[in-house]
This record gives sequence, structure tokens and C-alpha cells, in this order.
Amino acid sequence: MQLAYREFGQGQPLIILHGLFGQSDNWNTLAKRFAENGFHVFTVDQRNHGLSPHSDEWTYELMAHDLKEFIDFHKLQNPILLGHSMGGKTLLFFENLYPEVSKKNIIVDIAPRAYEPHHSDVLEALNAVDFTEINTRKDAEAIMSKYITDFGTKQFLLKNIYWKEDETKQMAWRFNLSVITNLIAEISIVTPFYTSNKSSLFLRGEKSNYITDADCADIKNRFLNAQVETIANCGHWIHAEQPSLFFEAVSKFIEL
Repeated sequence: MQLAYREFGQGQPLIILHGLFGQSDNWNTLAKRFAENGFHVFTVDQRNHGLSPHSDEWTYELMAHDLKEFIDFHKLQNPILLGHSMGGKTLLFFENLYPEVSKKNIIVDIAPRAYEPHHSDVLEALNAVDFTEINTRKDAEAIMSKYITDFGTKQFLLKNIYWKEDETKQMAWRFNLSVITNLIAEISIVTPFYTSNKSSLFLRGEKSNYITDADCADIKNRFLNAQVETIANCGHWIHAEQPSLFFEAVSKFIEL
């Protein structure tokens, strides 16, 4: 599968994978900062997200294969890989399947364990939006507000609305909502157990519960050359809530 991407700068390859319901342009500002520091940055849309193809198949194994195809197609040598949430889990599967490919891995606020399904309110909100009945983002936001109270979450999701260029001329979601709704359990699964000596950084938000202290012990058991760092005053969206601290932590790690 040929994944859509954005490209910045020249130098050491750095590939960034977004999380669930995200897309490559969520990372534009940080990607430009990394590019200014001598990195050749690729922000990639994973399958069923952004401008990448939609597919009825959606698993971490497939997303890991997609990433390998991307690296091979662009002839990237020893790339540094960075993934947030679902993107981080893709990297955990990738490392198991292709341990010799990356130079370093940065996993942002996700652990190898399984997670209880917790996106029901978001999926209800998204599926309640009927683009045959509405034609403004304001209307979509009003419907979603019945299910989601957090302003930031709504704005993040609304960025995925675009105007179709077919005969319908309707708005639509960039992500493949029907497949994500049906296969949401696929992104909550445990990473197969393996051990790795790869230099890895796990970042967790101080106010997030995605990486617990128990998870830290599991991470150290699996990744023998891993660092786990906590970024202060932020939740799951570390790169959006504390971009400077995030940039500093990642830069320090990848420049070692």
C-alpha cells in the first residue's frame, strides 16, 4: 500500500506516525523543527487515515508491513521511528517483525499491553454525523457536542472533515469510519512478547494513564535498552500540550 506523506528537510531520516483519527499534518510544526535541526522528516498517514488509501483490512501487522514498504520504496537507511498512541503500537509490532531496520524508536504514550475499549463516545459522535443532512462544520460540531464535551477533542476530529469532489459534493471524514468502527478492537490488542536491545525511548504524559508504573516494568522487561521519561503537565497528547518539552526530550534522545 502506497501511503500518503509529507516531507521536510534533509539528513538523518525520521519517520513520524500519528495516532487514531489523526493524520500527517497534525505534526507539521514539530516536523519543521526537526527538519531545521538536520533531519529528513516524513510524516505519514497510516492506512484508513488522512490521504492514505482506505482498506477493509486494518491490523497492526498490516500497518507494520505498510511502514516497511514505505521505507523500502524511499530507500531509507537506518531511519529513526517515532509513533504516538496507535502509531507507537504500530512501531512495537514493526520492531518485532523487522528488528534490523530502524536505528532508534520513540514510542509516545502507549504501552505493549492490551487496552480496554474506550472510544465508544467518540465513535458514537462520529457516526451520528450524517453528511447527507448537514453541510457545515458548525452543524457537525453541534451534533458531536451531544456525545463529546471536550473542546480540544472535537476540534481534533473536525480537522478530518473535507469536501468530496464527486457528484455528491458532500462533506466526508478523511478516515475510514466504518472500518474503524467495526475493527476498533484491533488497536487495543497486546503486543506479542519479544525482547529487543534497540535503543528506545518511551514518553508518557504526567496526567495520562496510558503508561502506568506497572507498564514501565513491563517495558523494561521487553526492551532492554529503553528509557522511560515522563513529560510534566500534560495528558495523552504530549506533543500538542507540551510541544517544547516533547521536542527537547526527543532531540536529546535521537542526538545521543
